[in-house]
Amino acid sequence: MPPTRSRTSLLLRAAGQLLLLCAATLLGGCEATLFSGLNATDQRRDIVEQPNQVFDAEHGLALDVYAPTHAEHAPVVVFFYGGTWVNGERAWYRFVGTTLAAHGVIAVIPDYRKYPQVTLDGFMRDAAAAVAWTHAHAEAMGGAPDDIFVMGHSAGGQIAALLATSPEWLGRHGLKPADLAGFIGLAGCYDFVPVPQDDPIMLGVFGTTPEQQRRGQPVSYVRGEEPPMLLLQGTDDDEVEPSNAISLYRATQVLHEDSTLRTYPGVGHEALLFALSRPMKGGAPTLVDVLAFIQAHARAMPRPQ
Repeated sequence: MPPTRSRTSLLLRAAGQLLLLCAATLLGGCEATLFSGLNATDQRRDIVEQPNQVFDAEHGLALDVYAPTHAEHAPVVVFFYGGTWVNGERAWYRFVGTTLAAHGVIAVIPDYRKYPQVTLDGFMRDAAAAVAWTHAHAEAMGGAPDDIFVMGHSAGGQIAALLATSPEWLGRHGLKPADLAGFIGLAGCYDFVPVPQDDPIMLGVFGTTPEQQRRGQPVSYVRGEEPPMLLLQGTDDDEVEPSNAISLYRATQVLHEDSTLRTYPGVGHEALLFALSRPMKGGAPTLVDVLAFIQAHARAMPRPQ
């Protein structure tokens, strides 16, 4: 018997999902090589590294800490990397941690479970647990629990933004978005409902209906109780539409919240991130803007160098 139309649709969607996951795996190998090259040239000696700090033994999740030497009440940034919610490893982003630490900021880079192992609930629980661990250990790291920022790039920007807008995730640990010192988003996914029907990964991650998808959309939760926000976006980004950052910015401005939008002409998706440690002439001043924002919203912060 030939498959029905609905079954055919399901089979096509499953096939497309498999192809995208395979492509993501191949891309992950390319990214690993790229990031390895970035990190190989970064040999800073003015920081302290504390790798493989377990924050969720049940799921085998750990994080890496990068701190300035002799840190004392330093601001802390929990950075969530991107990878379409499918790939990525915290070790790839060592350059983010060392750069921030070299400028007086403690950086915490956690891993999180990914699709298809988990969907929205899984990786958001992981992200909230990483922030809760950071809050509990901030003083021991030389930081302050009231000076914790969340930051993310691409899919990681969606994760960090949802922590900063929806009370559901941090609330599981007795915290709320307003307890954060700020949110820093680099080309994040903030306003994406409805998810295109030809995007099997996002449909798998966030659900197939707009009602399900809004639960993972940060702009849906803006109510005037969010921490300060810095939204950075390249205008030549062909992976995450600049409309995402613009939409979240406008939503916060309607409620007269402390939010800042920086758009960089001619800057693409990855260039925005790489500019943190590899600034190029005519590129995005990502690091300068990030440090200025942290300095403005934390009690202890050295001036950008």
